[in-house]
Amino acid sequence: MSSNNNRDEKNFSQAALDYHKAEPKGKIEVIPSKPHSSQRDLSLAYSPGVAVPCMEIHDKPETVYDYTGKGNLVAVISNGTAVLGLGDIGAEASKPVMEGKGLLFKIFADINVFDIEIDEKDPDKFIEIVKGIAPTFGGINLEDIKAPEAFYIEQRLKEELNIPLMHDDQHGTAIISAAALINSLQIANKDIDKVKMVVNGAGAAAIACTKLYISLGLKKENVLMCDSKGVINHKRENLTPEKLDFIAQTDIETLEDAVKGSDIFIGLSKGNVMTTEMLLSMGENPIVFALANPDPEIAYDLALSTRKDVIMATGRSDYPNQVNNVLGFPYIFRGALDVQATGINEDMKLAAVHAIADLAKEPVPEAVILAYNVQSLQFGREYFIPKPFDNRLITKVSSAVAKAAIESGVARKTITDFEEYEHQLLDRMGRDERLVRMMQSRAKSNPKRITLGNAEEYNVLKAAQILYEEGIAYPSLLGDKKYIKEQMERYGMNLDIPIIDPSDDDQKENRKKYRETLWKLRQRKGMNEYKAKRYVRQRDYFGPLMLKHGDTDGLIVGFSKNYTSVLRPVLEVIEKDKGVDKVAAMMMILSEKKPIFFADTSINQNPTSEDLVNIAKMAEFTVKSFAIEPRIAMLGFENFAAISETSKKVAKAVSILHEKYPKMIVDGEIQPDFAMNADHLSDYPFSKLGTTPANTFIFPNLESANLSYKILRGMKVAQVIGPILMGLKQPVHVLQMRSSVDEIVNLATIAVLDAQRREKK
Repeated sequence: MSSNNNRDEKNFSQAALDYHKAEPKGKIEVIPSKPHSSQRDLSLAYSPGVAVPCMEIHDKPETVYDYTGKGNLVAVISNGTAVLGLGDIGAEASKPVMEGKGLLFKIFADINVFDIEIDEKDPDKFIEIVKGIAPTFGGINLEDIKAPEAFYIEQRLKEELNIPLMHDDQHGTAIISAAALINSLQIANKDIDKVKMVVNGAGAAAIACTKLYISLGLKKENVLMCDSKGVINHKRENLTPEKLDFIAQTDIETLEDAVKGSDIFIGLSKGNVMTTEMLLSMGENPIVFALANPDPEIAYDLALSTRKDVIMATGRSDYPNQVNNVLGFPYIFRGALDVQATGINEDMKLAAVHAIADLAKEPVPEAVILAYNVQSLQFGREYFIPKPFDNRLITKVSSAVAKAAIESGVARKTITDFEEYEHQLLDRMGRDERLVRMMQSRAKSNPKRITLGNAEEYNVLKAAQILYEEGIAYPSLLGDKKYIKEQMERYGMNLDIPIIDPSDDDQKENRKKYRETLWKLRQRKGMNEYKAKRYVRQRDYFGPLMLKHGDTDGLIVGFSKNYTSVLRPVLEVIEKDKGVDKVAAMMMILSEKKPIFFADTSINQNPTSEDLVNIAKMAEFTVKSFAIEPRIAMLGFENFAAISETSKKVAKAVSILHEKYPKMIVDGEIQPDFAMNADHLSDYPFSKLGTTPANTFIFPNLESANLSYKILRGMKVAQVIGPILMGLKQPVHVLQMRSSVDEIVNLATIAVLDAQRREKK
């Protein structure tokens, strides 16, 4: 392994430890969901008020779902005997993984989770422990339990409990890969009842996958299953009961011979066990699911260079067609919980399979295309499994599972209006940071050079490390080279990224080039050549001049200086976009609900009506670039009254917008609490906002906008990203003073997306 790889691995390992060690410890937390600020609240929450629902549940056990959080609570349970690729590391060491699984449940399906690590390897004792704690939960996700015990444990618990339960290591992979199989067979123009399949691996996932494929129509006699000793055939002895089901009447003994002439290879084993010769020996349009992680059974690029007709999926996110369990388990449990199912049966699993398969054939929304920064996504060889960031998964899969539960008779609660149910599901998903994840995914698909000012600061250095290691951007550090290196050494950061020192000898030619540019730009605005020569040694000017000359793709400055002093050099060097009269700034607010946007928060102190029109148009364009439909409220302290001078100014701006841009969803003047409340909006049926709350807010002056977002930031009730500069020809953004690492990373990510968009232009 090279020294660079060693360094990257060390950095990543340290970053993983830092991530988990950061306060608060762990990856999930419990927060109150009911009012608790008064003595009355507490008396209702606990004694004496809590006795009333206790007795209701005692008299009518089914009301536990009405009076407690059981209906949205899942236990992620493991004994740590088969953790990821780590093996039997024990219950306590498995806790970070179980917390991580809980995190995925929450962010993808808004399901609350307790992770429970049980220090017990005896299957019967483990089962009794799980049964004992089961009344707490609406569902149970078994995780990382080794085979063959996993089969026995799951089967017993399914028979003896009356809540949704699933061993995701088995069925999650089975469900997602089955959906992929349906679609890949369609692309290959092959029938499932006629194909020959080789399954390499005979653990819990392999057994569950094969059984599910057979339920879809695969002929059992057309399957050859291999374990570490070769093909499971009639000559083998001492097989586990699960393997006995897949004994083949054949003399074939090796994987190499098994794949000859086969149509499908399912890899659930280890990396690099499939050779190019094996792939070449398969039939026409071979289907290869190389699902070992992180190294597939055969590398994606190698497979495609070996055979152009291969139809391939892996378990990796950096290649098309990722078989990722997160496409299934959050939404399967979501649907099962919402109908209070007594279990997760085969009908529900198959419903999930077909919902996932069908979704890949539907036209892909612009939001998903933007999330992955591709020109298009169309059903075919490179797209036959939905993407994890597809917001439609929660409505399609959860609804299908809920319907199957109702129709198969395991639902204790019926949903009659599935359209309304889908709206409820979408409302749930406003509560996470999915937008940030989507933005970072887009950035990674085509990273750009981003220069970070104030690079001697720890937060900036840490952000640069994350941007580099995550592949979000190609960062460079702007500042005093010697001091930056000292700080990197002090903080133990081995970053192999460029350091740009405006005063360094290696920047001599750039200083000359930049000085001439700056002088030409400012010679009739009070700047002489001597000043230009002096200014190019200052990073506040050097950074924008780098961007001006195309020596970087985006610029992030600020952090330790006030906004105005950092912004001035930017505006002196970088031109405004076509048709833009005044530059403005926007903040992205990620709260418990859906993202909202504030403008102008940082530049125009007392905008005119015409300025407000321009700010609204720039805001509309910027919000659309995040794949969000802008619904714009022009704010005032009156609702459609226009009595005060401020309200009159806003009303005039709205009138201009309605006349010039009739398709734009914008209205005002309106108070922010009314603009955010569907019931309040219903009092104004004439409004273009209708009864759907606004998500973009244009403030009447700088003070109101700036103070509003700073209150939210100070209270730490929302993540605040920005200011995002609007109206410049090139991507440059100015940090708030003392920005956090996350804030810097997020703003740099936006700069990458900005550069990508301009490149497409």
